[in-house]
Amino acid sequence: MEATPHPEHRTGKERPVHTLGLRYPDTERRPVVDRLHGRAVPDPYRWLENAADPQTVRWQTAQDELWLSHAADLPNRYRFRTRVAAFSDVGMVTPPLWRGGQQFFLRRTARQDHPVLYIAAPDRALIDPMELDPTGGTTLDHWQPSPDGRLLAFQLSQGGSEESSLYVMDTGTGEVLDGPIDRCRYSPVAWLPDGHSFYFVRSRQLFLHRVGRPDDTPVLTREASYGLEMSADGRWLTISAASGVANDLWLADVSVPDRPKLTVVQEGVDARSALIVGRDGRLYVVTTLGAPAGRICVGDPLRPEPAEWRDLIRENPGAPLSELAMLDGSELPRPLLVVARTRHALGELAVHDLHTGERLGEVPLPGLGSVGSLSARPEGGHEVWFSYSDSATPGTVHRYDALTGETAVWAEPPGTVEVPRLSARHVVYRSADGTPIRMVVVAQPGRHEPRPAILYGYGGFGQPLTPTYSAFTLAWIEAGGVFVTANLRGGGEEGDGWHRAGRLHNKQNVFDDFVAAAETLIADGWTTPEQLGICGESNGGLLVGAALTQRPELFAAAVCSAPVLDMVRYEHFGLGASWVPEYGSAADPAQFEDLLAYSPYHHVADGKDYPAVLFTVFGGDTRVDPLHARKMCAALQHATAGSRPVLLRYEEGAGHGASAVSRGVALAADMLAFLGAHTGLTR
Repeated sequence: MEATPHPEHRTGKERPVHTLGLRYPDTERRPVVDRLHGRAVPDPYRWLENAADPQTVRWQTAQDELWLSHAADLPNRYRFRTRVAAFSDVGMVTPPLWRGGQQFFLRRTARQDHPVLYIAAPDRALIDPMELDPTGGTTLDHWQPSPDGRLLAFQLSQGGSEESSLYVMDTGTGEVLDGPIDRCRYSPVAWLPDGHSFYFVRSRQLFLHRVGRPDDTPVLTREASYGLEMSADGRWLTISAASGVANDLWLADVSVPDRPKLTVVQEGVDARSALIVGRDGRLYVVTTLGAPAGRICVGDPLRPEPAEWRDLIRENPGAPLSELAMLDGSELPRPLLVVARTRHALGELAVHDLHTGERLGEVPLPGLGSVGSLSARPEGGHEVWFSYSDSATPGTVHRYDALTGETAVWAEPPGTVEVPRLSARHVVYRSADGTPIRMVVVAQPGRHEPRPAILYGYGGFGQPLTPTYSAFTLAWIEAGGVFVTANLRGGGEEGDGWHRAGRLHNKQNVFDDFVAAAETLIADGWTTPEQLGICGESNGGLLVGAALTQRPELFAAAVCSAPVLDMVRYEHFGLGASWVPEYGSAADPAQFEDLLAYSPYHHVADGKDYPAVLFTVFGGDTRVDPLHARKMCAALQHATAGSRPVLLRYEEGAGHGASAVSRGVALAADMLAFLGAHTGLTR
């Protein structure tokens, strides 16, 4: 790749643009052009990639002042902050994780900025991030107790970086016995039965660690995104290396921990599989091999290859698999398998015979919502705990008792809140190619005139958007708006095939699905182009960027949060290289053409009337570099012919993942106030 001057692009500083009283900073357009596969690709804002360059710092400072000036005049900004905070005060609680007969769980009360990790009976706080760092800048990224519950491996990161350091704590005394071990970004931890050693991932490589010893033993030095799962008896370690829609898979006999015997189960296969060795000694396999919605097979851990698998529970094409839990306590007449599925983004739980796969019934649920985080006792039992949430119900922990067949609330969030009356409607519409797509429209009941609306989507990495409690959504609906979630291709709502239909050369399908959702909302009278806002985060930010450059006339406002927008260069920054299986690489000629065809940064066109746009980015974001938003913001500020503002909200000390609740409240309020001001929401 060669960057050279290009005659079509001027050097020097552009004429400042005045929009609604805002004066955009002078932003230099440089004559930088990449020569890629015979194509000239202009990149006039390449210099904004360097956050440390004094010119970039000055530009960012000017953008900060511009945003703060605009934000100060946004109506309802502080009202939204108050209401988002009130809806957030419900707090949260997670299902228990059982180890050594003890329960570990997270709980956050009203006004707490971070969840606290507890050990139960009686409840005792083990890790309170605010006690470790009263500024709120430290997050608990991951944790895993030892089999006997006496030790706890946990990971902390600062400033939103997600660059975790791993520690080991004595859960009885609270004493930190080991660590920090750095470069352990969200590392899985698989404890051995001795309770003093574990496998973990550091710098994307797999190691064996013994508590208190400085030298770790390498197990796999190939760099990958690893997943680890230890069998209940501690003999078998499942190792997964993810790559796009597929993963490589090994089963390791770890009878000799520092010399595990690895057997290749799946390598170079276009499918995703997971292994569990049950307490009965059988190998259980959840796989999309030959089954895009997933099937459950059984086999022998001594012969784990796919040729030896046999179906236990066949694929249900209309309901993709999501989780499972085994109930094999001796008190049960027969061992059971509880299987979680999503059907058109709604959760359901079914009970099967563990040995035959026969479906025996369903687990009663409180409504139409999301189910997740299945948890059972590793030593065997008759209970499974799970979380349930929907648009009006905060995440609540339920317990299913297989002896009685009953489901009951186990734990509720510690706060209380009055939720506005909601009406949720499931709408099926058709995308540009005729594919039926679903969206959920939530609003106050009884109103029928067009209203300000937010259309939200993601459409990537096989991640489903399922109903969930959201202070952001509730504050908007309470104020009189409509909130819409579109289940686009690229996500996981309809299984592996749905994901494949929205990745690589199929990525345009995602944007078409989103645009068709907007057109349907307008045609059905929910909203109008002057009242419609769009919102997305990360890969959803790419979605918003593509929508507003391809169909700017459809939208009044857009919020683009932590977005990926320069699809020609994305893989060189942050975690971009790991997303090549999802998006493709500009180094490949065919994939380059696909990327350039929709890359939002490269499709900003002079003289168009773009919607009001707010980019939100974070200085500690190590996943998606803020350079994407900086370059796109500069391009839109230069190009727009309309009067609506293009602004950038930059926040230092935060990142892509979890952050203090108070930071999230302030961000949500600013996003809602911006969308409300530019879609005509007046309440």
